Amino acid sequence: METDIVIGIDIGGTFTKYGLVNRMGEVMGENAMPTKSEEPIDSFLERLQSNLDGLINEIGTTAIKGIGIGAPNANFYSGNIEKAPNLGWKGIVPLRKLIQDIYDLPVFITNDANAAAIGEMRYGIAQNMQNFVMITLGTGLGSGIVVNGQLVYGADGFAGEIGHTLVHGRHRIGGFGRRGVLESYVSVTGLKRTAFKMMADMVEPSELRDISFNHLTGVMVTQAALRGDPVAIATYEYTGMILGEALANTVAHLSPEAIILFGGLTKAGKYLLEPAQKHLEINLLPIYQNKIKLILSGLQDKNVAVLGAASLVWEELDKLEKKTKY
Repeated sequence: METDIVIGIDIGGTFTKYGLVNRMGEVMGENAMPTKSEEPIDSFLERLQSNLDGLINEIGTTAIKGIGIGAPNANFYSGNIEKAPNLGWKGIVPLRKLIQDIYDLPVFITNDANAAAIGEMRYGIAQNMQNFVMITLGTGLGSGIVVNGQLVYGADGFAGEIGHTLVHGRHRIGGFGRRGVLESYVSVTGLKRTAFKMMADMVEPSELRDISFNHLTGVMVTQAALRGDPVAIATYEYTGMILGEALANTVAHLSPEAIILFGGLTKAGKYLLEPAQKHLEINLLPIYQNKIKLILSGLQDKNVAVLGAASLVWEELDKLEKKTKY
């Protein structure tokens, strides 16, 4: 008897990851390919189909129930990728329809942070939570908001862009030329910029001082902090402070049970979490203090990109099944 599976696809600016996932959250097979979004979307779809078909044949299954896709600026309602800043396909790309034309399966699409939130709710640390916020800390800052057990999409499908909220009193230029956006401080990109600010402001020796901006990576800053480098530690303290202050606003809006962090910056552990928790509590109203858990994802060692996209399918299929029962 074949096991029902779904296809999870995560489209990134550099790589597209894909895999086959069963209902229990087991990734039966996975792989990746360059996105190459500078090429026409048709070329991407041809390569994706070839790679997916190869993986399906390798696993030896035909019991595919649907396809879930996480992508930048992906709109759950319309099924389109809309004006994604880090993809070469400009304007509006009707990705859901294009994929359905190939596979004739139910296709669901959302942004990667929303997909991660659904994956966390279905398979991770949020399995028993009804109200939480997922924060993904990578090249940018993404977020998925769950209220009363439901992901919040908003009126147009683009709710939850916490990374593009404004940080009071901060003026660093971020995406789209806007000043003071959270993502320009709390992200891998923001971490690099802060590291150079700290090197200018501090006199302590640091292993980061001999690395140019273009060669510096978030991993380097994290590893330096874990080795006790004072500049790297100060960089994370500043990053955690900005994050904690901003999340106090999120708590005032939503009163979540927890805020869950996922992504490369969380590898710094206490160097990020402790200042973030401290400045979260300092800036909370008394009615919220000592209630909000700031915790790491329960899916850190798994392919959350693929698992989250696949979870979107299972979540929507379960909803459809409940509707047909009643």
